[in-house]
Amino acid sequence: MRHTIQEIAASLGAVAVGDTSLTIRKLSEPAQAGPEDLALAMNPKYAASLTEGSAVAAMLWPDADWQALGLKAAILPDRPRYAMSGLTKMMDPGQGFEPGIHPSAIIDPTAELDADVSVGPFTIIAAGVKIGAGSMIGPQCYIGNDAVLGTNAYLRDHVSIGARVTIGDDFIAQPGACIGGDGFSFVTAEPSTVEQTRKTLGDRGDTKAQQWTRIHTLGSVTIGNDVECGMNCTIDSGTIRDTVIGDGTKLDNQVHLGHNVVIGTNSLICGQVGIAGSATIGNNVVLGGQCGVSDNIFVGDGVIAGGGTKLMSNTPAGRSMLGYPATEMAKQIESYKSLRRLPRLLREFTALKKELSKPESDA
Repeated sequence: MRHTIQEIAASLGAVAVGDTSLTIRKLSEPAQAGPEDLALAMNPKYAASLTEGSAVAAMLWPDADWQALGLKAAILPDRPRYAMSGLTKMMDPGQGFEPGIHPSAIIDPTAELDADVSVGPFTIIAAGVKIGAGSMIGPQCYIGNDAVLGTNAYLRDHVSIGARVTIGDDFIAQPGACIGGDGFSFVTAEPSTVEQTRKTLGDRGDTKAQQWTRIHTLGSVTIGNDVECGMNCTIDSGTIRDTVIGDGTKLDNQVHLGHNVVIGTNSLICGQVGIAGSATIGNNVVLGGQCGVSDNIFVGDGVIAGGGTKLMSNTPAGRSMLGYPATEMAKQIESYKSLRRLPRLLREFTALKKELSKPESDA
């Protein structure tokens, strides 16, 4: 599919300059761009490598001197990185999933599929499922009993959705996402060593062997509108009430949400984050890669946690956190700098101690 420079700029609400009738076949980084590509040189640092390729058109930054860069045409958006969202959507060729219901799909007669729903090969849709109009269910997916998906759901291959899960409109699930598995809930007949450790934070006394008994999962998962789950993302059902994810929240690859977790709206949960059971995450929270959140705590609205941060206690709204255990980001960086200075300080201290311990010379 080809688009002219003018068509692309119009779709982005951006300024087009030069020969706007030039047609574009695909997007490319500047150094690899050919004459039919749109080079993405959205700041001067990237524009420097335009000479390594043969691009004649590029998406640049506002007020860029496109002619001095040797281009025949350019697109000048106000916010280039934001323009990337619309540009990549326009140029996305998709996964090649065919429309319609594949003959190998197994769909229970009681399932309700609205207009223009596509179902890929070897997918299973169980009894009582409802899928909204315009949804695309990829190959080898499973949707369990009485699950509900809103309009325009897009499930890639090997997505699993458990019984009674409820999902809003415009949901996206990447390959391998599993939503609605049982929670990790086990109990012992007598107070366990874990319970004793929580109470004493020290010696737990009796360490006799204990048998773990499963607490069954009766809740499910409720997901709002415009939510995305990354590859191999896993979301446990709630024990009694549902695990909940608010509108606009995005989960990256290998994120795990324990049972009863609640996440607010428009939060960003990056790769390999683990959130333990019954934790509550507010709105507009960002958790960097490999963050951990302890069970039964809350993380307030607007909190930002840097990669690898371990939140072990309640975190007030608006804080920027870093480290293990988490502290305010500025304090954590200050502590880290001090830690790096310790070897030098110890050497200086040792030298000073040695000097002071010398016996006084005779007069």
